[in-house]
Order: sequence, then C-alpha cells, then structure tokens
Amino acid sequence: MSTGLNKSTLTGHLACFAAYCIFGFNIICCKNISNAHVLTPMDLFCLRATGATILFWLLSLFMPKEKVPLKDLLQIFVASMLGLFLTQMSFLKAITMTTSIDLSITNTCTPIMTMFVAAVALKEPITGKKIGGVLVSLVGVLILIFNSVGLGGGASETKPLGIVLTILNGLTFALYLGIFRPLIAKYNVVTFMKWMFLFSMIVALPFNARHFFQLPFGQMDSKVLWQVAYVVVFATFVAYFLIPVGQKRLRPTLVSMYNYVQPIVATIISIIIGLDHITWKKLVAMVLVFAGVWIVNQSRAAAQPTPSGTD
Repeated sequence: MSTGLNKSTLTGHLACFAAYCIFGFNIICCKNISNAHVLTPMDLFCLRATGATILFWLLSLFMPKEKVPLKDLLQIFVASMLGLFLTQMSFLKAITMTTSIDLSITNTCTPIMTMFVAAVALKEPITGKKIGGVLVSLVGVLILIFNSVGLGGGASETKPLGIVLTILNGLTFALYLGIFRPLIAKYNVVTFMKWMFLFSMIVALPFNARHFFQLPFGQMDSKVLWQVAYVVVFATFVAYFLIPVGQKRLRPTLVSMYNYVQPIVATIISIIIGLDHITWKKLVAMVLVFAGVWIVNQSRAAAQPTPSGTD
C-alpha cells in the first residue's frame, strides 16, 4: 500500500501546519493580552466567537448553500462545546494559572489522548509506527521546551487548577478530533464552522453580556488591540478554517501531532526578535518533531483512504 503524499493529503498537511503556526504565535499574543489585565478569559473568548461567527456567516453568503438537518445541528452543537467553548475557555484560563513551561509540557499530552480517542471512536488502529512517531515527536518537543527561553511570560507559579484546565483543554480537543471527523467530512468547511462558532457565541455571551458590551477598547494600548485583532482574525477565523481542511484528509492522531509545531514557532519568533538563540539541541529537537509526524504518516491507519470532502 502506497504511503506517498497525494494532492489531498498534502493539502491536509499544509493546512494543519499553517494552522498550528498561527496557534504558535497566538500563544504569545494571548499571554501578552492576559498580562495586560484588560480582558478576562471570557471577554477574549466572546470576542473570538463573535468575530469568527460574523466572518464565517459573511463568507457563507458567497458559498454554495448547504442544508444541515436538525440531527446534524445537534451533533455540531456538541462538537462546538468540545472543539471551541471548552477547549478555548480552559486554555485562556490556564494561561493565567500556569507557568509557560508547565503549560507547554502538559499540552504535549494532546496527541497521545487523541490517539486513544480515535482508537475507540473511529476504530483507528494503534500501530507500532504510530506509537513510535508520537514518542519521537514528544522527545523532540520536550528537548525544545527545556532548552528555550522564549516560552516565558506566563503565570509566576503553577496552580493545581491550572494543570487540570490544561489537561481538560487537551482532552476536549482530542475528543473533538477523534469523534467528529465523519461529520466534518459531510459539509463544506464554511458551513460547518459558521454553525460551530454561532453555537459557541450563543452559549458564551449570556455569561458575559453586561461586561462584554462595556469593554473599554478606547482605553486599550494599541499593541494589545493589534494582538486581539490577530487572535480573532487569524488564530480563530483563519486557523479554524484550516483545521477542518486537515481533518477531512488526515487521521485525527496526525492532525493533533501538529500541536507540537507551536513551541517551535514560539522559539523561532523568540530567536528572530533576539530573546533566544539557536543551538544544536534546538535543531535536533525540531528535526525529531517532524520526523515523528512523518513516522505517524507512514502508519497503516494513516495510509488508509480518507474522504476529501469539499471546501
């Protein structure tokens, strides 16, 4: 059975790589926004959900119309709670309660959890290559975390609840990746995401409406405003457009492996702006991360035909 990259699979890899590069810079922006103490985690989530809802629904006006039956809407609602509301809220809150190193280390569990969720939900085999690939990337990302100084800026100390929230963040996203791939494959990306974000916005706004509509944007520093704009437009609208493109074409474990790109991006940005420097350990770590992704891509489960869907 050939495991070479066809056009559809390559598109999936590029979409996931781009999305997680965006997420890598998003971590830095969210930390800076949190440290500015002008927006609560719920404020930022409401901004993300509202902004993405508006953008996806506007974009849908220029796309072919798709009818989504009530049964699928109910499933999309559950997917929204797992893939957006709980995932983003737990992450945004964890940032305020966890040091950057502890947050990064705990986040490395996401591909492992996704592998087991996919095995149960989609009967995706846990192969030796898949386990080996995950472990190779895990070693690489841990080497990078422990040898980088550009991952600072989080809380001064880690609270137990912060670790719980970080694990919840990984688990909810693993469940989303592992369970809803068949549903995502049925619909255009824009159709799926416009309902995902609408449901998240509807759930979130009642908890924060009074505070949200009184946010003092005029009093915020311009740097904070630009970072908020990046989080809403790129780390939410663009990235969450790209992830389903990858989900349609790649197995859940492989999609989640790109989670390991985030600390690489954070380190590269830190090197570029002079807060960190390149070393042979960092280079080896980056090679190991992508070698692990390649190994997982060669596994029997990853090589099985996957639906390409429509974009």
